[in-house]
Amino acid sequence: MTTTRTRALAPYLYVLPAFLLFATFSIYPFYKLAALSLFDWDGITPTMRFVGLANYQEVFAHSPVFWRSFWQAGYITLLALVFQNALALALAMAVNRELRGGAAYRVIFYLPPILSGIVVGLIWGWIYDGNFGVFNETLKRLGLGDWARSWLADPKTALTAVAVIHMWKGFGWGFVIFLAGLQTIPQELYEAATVDGANAWCRFRHITLPLLAPVCILVSILTILGTMQIFEIIVATTQGGPGYHTEVPITRILASMLGSSRFGYACSQGIVFGLILFVVSLIQFRLSGRMERRRA
Repeated sequence: MTTTRTRALAPYLYVLPAFLLFATFSIYPFYKLAALSLFDWDGITPTMRFVGLANYQEVFAHSPVFWRSFWQAGYITLLALVFQNALALALAMAVNRELRGGAAYRVIFYLPPILSGIVVGLIWGWIYDGNFGVFNETLKRLGLGDWARSWLADPKTALTAVAVIHMWKGFGWGFVIFLAGLQTIPQELYEAATVDGANAWCRFRHITLPLLAPVCILVSILTILGTMQIFEIIVATTQGGPGYHTEVPITRILASMLGSSRFGYACSQGIVFGLILFVVSLIQFRLSGRMERRRA
């Protein structure tokens, strides 16, 4: 009997350490976040005033800057989905061929994602500098001095400039995933298509894209979740300015928490932000499931 019980409990004992870690660092913090969102608290004094759903009401009805930050993060996400992933796929297809020094290219393209976001932001802040930045100096030498400006301080260009930094840092993740997906496609399919007279575009359209569709969906999901949570680059470059023009949800939540000392309100913003990301992920998984069923 004892041996039978031990065997029955063994799987749960193996899972227990992982569950305890998950409960300690995920479930309990989420519970505390949800609980604090119901209080008015400055984060310092021991007394907290229960306000119920008032914080959530303020988030939905009286927080234009918070919702503006979503649109701005969405703009960066759209650029990343189109340009960052297109660059990642193009480079993956180039490296997937039998190129001389292909291993070196793989290392080089994967370097930006592993760099610190703060370090990347500081370097690009120097590149974009309006007085002695490399980008402006390059424009002047090309005869385009009229285009020179302080890119991160100009409300018209700051958000796009931040998006460029984010895409430069993030394309390596998509590159690695796309490359792994391309290597699973049998080369015999390309050879047969070439024999039948298919050109490069036809091979890409009818072989690469259909077989790479699940990978594209995965990369899109990771891009959306990662870009919507952009934080370090903005802190290192613009800190949400000028005039909230590069504010994103996480920097807005941080400003509510530390700048305004409204921890309960910031927690309610965090809950809303998390639920929106969850819904977006759920929709994408549903769409990917439908695509898989249609292919089947």
